[in-house]
Amino acid sequence: MSERGDAPRRRAVALAYREGDGAPRVMARGYGDVAERLVEEARRHGVFVHAAPELVALLMTVNLDQRIPESLYQVVAELLVWVQQLEQGSPGEQR
Repeated sequence: MSERGDAPRRRAVALAYREGDGAPRVMARGYGDVAERLVEEARRHGVFVHAAPELVALLMTVNLDQRIPESLYQVVAELLVWVQQLEQGSPGEQR
C-alpha cells in the first residue's frame, strides 16, 4: 500500500480558445506528476487555475487538440466569463 492511501490521483486539463475556433480545445491533460507540472506551468505563466474535479473528469475524455463537446459549452463558457471578470476586477492580484 502506498503512503497516499486511497487519495485520488490529481488530474489536470489545459484548455485554449483561438479566435475562429468553434469551441475551446483540450491542449494538454494528465494525471499525477504530469498534472502537477501542468498546474505549476500554468501558474508560472500567470494562467488562471480552477479546481473543478467533475469538469476535469469530463474533459479528460476529450482527445488532445480536439474541441470540447457541445454538452460542455455552457459550463466552460460560464467558467471563462467568471475568469475574465476576476481578471478585470482584480488588476495586479495574484491568480
